[in-house]
Amino acid sequence: MSRSLGNVIADSLQLSVGYGDRLLKEIDSNRFARFASPSGQVIESNHPAFVYGHLCIYAPRIVAQLGRDDLSVSVSDLIEKTCSKDAKCVDDPDGTIYASMDETVETFRSGYANAMTALREASDDTLQQANPAEGRMAELFPTLGSMHGFYVGGHIMMHMGQLSAWRRMQGMGPA
Repeated sequence: MSRSLGNVIADSLQLSVGYGDRLLKEIDSNRFARFASPSGQVIESNHPAFVYGHLCIYAPRIVAQLGRDDLSVSVSDLIEKTCSKDAKCVDDPDGTIYASMDETVETFRSGYANAMTALREASDDTLQQANPAEGRMAELFPTLGSMHGFYVGGHIMMHMGQLSAWRRMQGMGPA
């Protein structure tokens, strides 16, 4: 069976997004932006608002780099500011720092649904183009396909692992 590079990459994205949806089960919106606190001990580890917010930033990049402006999903300035690669995850007991759970999850889902479409419809030639990033990212991932394969696979799953650990610290079971 022959499959396009885009479909191969999108298969990984489909698994990643499905896992992300399962991890959301049992998470209340009032705990979405809170550090885990097993037995009252606060653990400074990425919470769901940061994990999903951070991941929201990458789907529009994938769509844009594949030339699919028709599938663009905007990410709010608040998510961009609080969840960028340079942002520090902080506890938000009053719910005033991060975007709401509803906004964040909707942006995550719609962004990656559009990224999945863009990947599945991308030609192999497009995915073989040089990665426009500079420095270490270009060295590690020399093509658009290799970079986006990382973004929708390893990158998402690394952060979902953080969320899985957060869930366990909160006394939740596996997803």
